[in-house]
Amino acid sequence: MSIERERVLGSIPFPEALGVLRAAAEETRLRILALLVEGELSVSDLTDILGQSQPRISRHLKLLVEAGLVERHREGAWAFFRLSEGRAGLADPLLSGLDRTVPPLSEDRARLDAVRAQRAETAQTFFARLAPKWDELRSLHVPEATVEAAVLDALGARPIGSLIDLGTGTGRMLGLLAPRAGRATGLDSSHAMLSVARANLERQGLSRVDLRQGDIHAPPFARGSFDLVVVHQVLHYLDDPARALRGAARLVAPNGRLLVVDFAPHELEFLRTGQAHRRLGFSADQVSGWLAEAGLATVTTRDLTPRESGQLTVTLWLAQDDLAQDERARNGLAQDALAGIDAEQPRRAVA
Repeated sequence: MSIERERVLGSIPFPEALGVLRAAAEETRLRILALLVEGELSVSDLTDILGQSQPRISRHLKLLVEAGLVERHREGAWAFFRLSEGRAGLADPLLSGLDRTVPPLSEDRARLDAVRAQRAETAQTFFARLAPKWDELRSLHVPEATVEAAVLDALGARPIGSLIDLGTGTGRMLGLLAPRAGRATGLDSSHAMLSVARANLERQGLSRVDLRQGDIHAPPFARGSFDLVVVHQVLHYLDDPARALRGAARLVAPNGRLLVVDFAPHELEFLRTGQAHRRLGFSADQVSGWLAEAGLATVTTRDLTPRESGQLTVTLWLAQDDLAQDERARNGLAQDALAGIDAEQPRRAVA
């Protein structure tokens, strides 16, 4: 099931609304919009599905972007397009009312399914080359299902408005948490890994997740953009994990949370050469200290210890926006003080 997106349904001025509707009122552009309801697509995807030239598709996309109906983002040499949240109030009723069981939309949907099947096959071929290393690492710690259950337990039933998974890899955390979020985003530096994640999420019916290519040390999002930030099994690959956590903390919204999952300290040196690990785990105090320096308070730390000796312990850290709480507390004290002063002042008569 696709996740529900957060809507930005502000009123649109009449002349601007006319421009939006004119942009949609063309056969190819309306077909493009109907396809993007199913999730983000590249220019290459759309040329294959619609059977039109790349310059023609690019021109239509340019008009849709200028009208604010579609957003564009780059992923290396690729460009991906998705429906804009800002025009949902106008676009959604139009697109939801289209009959997709008759041509040309039924034919477009069939070709979309074929494109996705090819994408999944390519992703699986890539992942098959990595699978032996991943399987070796998974065999060294508690099962993934145990880790995922611990993640869900740590987060509890609190609603997740907006979620970002930094270093998303194959999208496993997004697959677990995106169904609970109003808006979900994954960031990774590797286009190949994002292709794997995209295929995996589409297989789960999560085609509306926003996947972006970018640097975890400098994520391209505004401060305070997400209610939950996840950094899952990423820090041990980094030269400067403290810097990455500072960047992650910057994304946490007021009263938001940051979840870190990684290995406790260990002595398996072969992971440096065999799996490109830069760091051999982290102590609970070390990560909690980095989180505190970034302005977050650690509220939960949990170790998942394997039964067999010599294996890796997985640690979870859940932190929350400490500075925002302090600011609210200060504001509350200030308001109480002002209320006390007002109560002591004699009331003036109004002339």
